[in-house]
Amino acid sequence: QSFLRPLEGLLDTGLIKGLAHITGGGFLENIPRILPEGVSVEINRGSWPELPIFRMMQKLGNVSDHEMFRTFNMGIGMVVICGENDINELMAKIGGCVLVGRVSNDNGQRVILS
Repeated sequence: QSFLRPLEGLLDTGLIKGLAHITGGGFLENIPRILPEGVSVEINRGSWPELPIFRMMQKLGNVSDHEMFRTFNMGIGMVVICGENDINELMAKIGGCVLVGRVSNDNGQRVILS
């Protein structure tokens, strides 16, 4: 799936502060690459519909939550970072998106799973 079409008119508006394509390396490696020092992202598991295949793989392989998020996209293809005041506008302009977390001050972790 290409994310260019939904993002096409937004890339030069200043609304988007960062983009992370969640592929191999998952959340735990791809998101920190776009974050400035002193910033973390808190991801709220359950804020999006997670495909049943991920639960099945986790259960059958006895894989920890941490490893699932490090290795797989968990059903999220792209993470868009924006300012808190721009969330509603950005979500209205990008169809099918969900709010999966928030940016916070760094507490020693770059991606916090909750």
